[in-house]
Amino acid sequence: MSIAFEPMRSYIFTDLAKEEYRHKLLKWHMMHVEDSISQFRPYCTQYSFYQALPLPPDSEAFGPARFHLCEHYWLCNTFTEDFKNKAFCEVMPREVLRWQNSIPDDDGEENMTGEAFRATTGKKGGRPFIFLFHPLSWEVDLKGKERTREDGANYRFLFTISWPDGVAEEDGEKWLFEEVFPKFVEMPEVTRLITSHTYQDINNSKYSRVVEMWFDGPEEWHEACVVKAQDIKKPSFAQTDTFPYLTPQFNFASIFIPDIPYSDNYTQYRGFITKR
Repeated sequence: MSIAFEPMRSYIFTDLAKEEYRHKLLKWHMMHVEDSISQFRPYCTQYSFYQALPLPPDSEAFGPARFHLCEHYWLCNTFTEDFKNKAFCEVMPREVLRWQNSIPDDDGEENMTGEAFRATTGKKGGRPFIFLFHPLSWEVDLKGKERTREDGANYRFLFTISWPDGVAEEDGEKWLFEEVFPKFVEMPEVTRLITSHTYQDINNSKYSRVVEMWFDGPEEWHEACVVKAQDIKKPSFAQTDTFPYLTPQFNFASIFIPDIPYSDNYTQYRGFITKR
């Protein structure tokens, strides 16, 4: 066994099928924290949940997740043979997949292993399970490097891209860096723009890039990403008629989050302690 030191960060975008399930999904995630920490505490240094903010108008075209973002900081790659044997099995109730919009409501009842749970693709009518691994630090800083915490609260728009079948990654990246990013850099509504490639080979992810853009609020996001972004050149591989020109959830997925997590699970979590 030769576990290599390979620090990286990961994001999980968690959607919500409907409001009927929000409180149920919250309870499950908060109770699942103990299971997760029991599994990876020795080699995961950060484990946090960021609440998804309410969706701004006209955001459905951007494939937004509506529940939360789960963030990890890893010391090593756990998708290797070195981690194939675990002391106990992590089991996921199938109903949780329904609550987070990964499978239809009528799709089976049996529980799943954690690996099978995180491999759902959305092909049965739900949203794909998006689990991204990327560098510990942002690779490309395009705007706002001088920004500090004193500059105010940030409305963070985090998104990831999977290029359509048949489109070479270099062609998609060329459009992104030559046509898309320069437009956003020029917009006063955008206060921060940072991006990295993803480590697709770790878990066979089809998403190749992760981007974070900051705004003062949802109105500024709408002005930049819905109104002004329609001037961005439509690529030859466009799947839709309006920006971002990609199929929501499957080729373009996003989430709106605040600066701080609602639960830093190593420092704040004390168990599922309910209101009296």
